[in-house]
Amino acid sequence: MYAVIETGGKQYKVSEGMVIEVEKLPVSVGEEVELDKVLMVVDDNGVRVGQPFLEGAKVKALVQAQIKGPKIIVFKYKPKKRYRRKKGHRQLYTRLLIKEIIA
Repeated sequence: MYAVIETGGKQYKVSEGMVIEVEKLPVSVGEEVELDKVLMVVDDNGVRVGQPFLEGAKVKALVQAQIKGPKIIVFKYKPKKRYRRKKGHRQLYTRLLIKEIIA
């Protein structure tokens, strides 16, 4: 059994016991979160697709950590003009353990 969920403007294919990293959610470590934007569920009964979301379908997940991604360097440069700009960025993520898919 698996489901396709949407969070943070991205879509993820999840199944029970899976660990995923999503855009930062405003919850603390150890709390349980319900993701209700379920686009599709595949189980023993077949495939169910929402338009755009399935009614009554949820995915329960446990927040394992609030982490930062790798550092990305943004470097702007124009030759012969003495123009250089260097900027770094680290994206914030939430690591989730998928506990249950309620279809």
